[in-house]
Amino acid sequence: MLILLSNVSIVYGATPDLQQENPWTFSLYFENDLFFNTDQHYTNGVKLTWISPDLTSYAESKKLPAWSHRYIQMLPFINEPGMKRNVAFSVGQAMYTPADTKRADLIANDRPYAGWLYSAVAFHSKNERRLDSMEIQVGLVGPQSYAQFTQKAVHDLRGFESPEGWDHQLKNEPGLNFIYARKWRAFDIDLGNGLGGDVLTLLGGALGNIYTYANAGIEARFGLNVPLDFGESQIQPASSANAPVTAEYSRLSGFEGYSLYLYATANGRAVLRDIFLDGNTFARSHSVDKEYFVGNVAIGVGIIIYRFKLSIAEVIRTREFHDQQGAQKFASITLSFTY
Repeated sequence: MLILLSNVSIVYGATPDLQQENPWTFSLYFENDLFFNTDQHYTNGVKLTWISPDLTSYAESKKLPAWSHRYIQMLPFINEPGMKRNVAFSVGQAMYTPADTKRADLIANDRPYAGWLYSAVAFHSKNERRLDSMEIQVGLVGPQSYAQFTQKAVHDLRGFESPEGWDHQLKNEPGLNFIYARKWRAFDIDLGNGLGGDVLTLLGGALGNIYTYANAGIEARFGLNVPLDFGESQIQPASSANAPVTAEYSRLSGFEGYSLYLYATANGRAVLRDIFLDGNTFARSHSVDKEYFVGNVAIGVGIIIYRFKLSIAEVIRTREFHDQQGAQKFASITLSFTY
């Protein structure tokens, strides 16, 4: 985890000359249900991601230690010859609470309090029609995730009532997850004058003590100069790892640097393990009976102005455990900058 964090600091501190010759993409992800006047379940997520420029091999990245190159070559799906490569570094935090945060007792039929503080490195292999991504996440669940501190600090700052049940959160546990996703550009739509869109499909899965699942999804986008990337990404676990973008966003030369489009996604996952519902792996803790099939749908808008990209979406997630009272809504906001 310290290696990943040090790499993030190196990326952020790149010199201006290096940035101009080899542009990176920085993305800030923010997700919260407060926009829909709730404070429950998956209640907050924040992630920072740095994505490298296109590489011909992962060894070109000066941010990866030399000893890691031989192990990266052993990873499946991401080392096909003739593909462009990208490396991404992320740090993030996710927060989960029951519906009634005013109660100080353990609520047996609602999900546990839990937090997840993590860093990640992702390896992307792509051509014009396909993107393969392998992400390795390392982090901590429990009090050392500092989710309790974060939520109480934000509530105090905004004058909200303080959550009372964090004494019952999951216990400290290190987490390791491997996440794989493959996206295809199924087909493109070109109506001329910059209008058009595309349809993307997704297959993937995760293996680890935090999440183990298989997932599939589809995304449709339509508007002015829909970017030539691999779609929109949320923090949620059923999404693919962050898709790399380039500085050349526009599809047609008449509208360089500007895009405005709508998008819709549908994603379902078959869940074998979710530590935030199943409880700790190696210690006794609060848990609930999870749903084995969970779906997400999202509707949003994307805006690109030169090197800035803003994506805003409403996400609806089906019930994640048996006693949950209906689906959950939250907002997902992503701001990206290529530098």
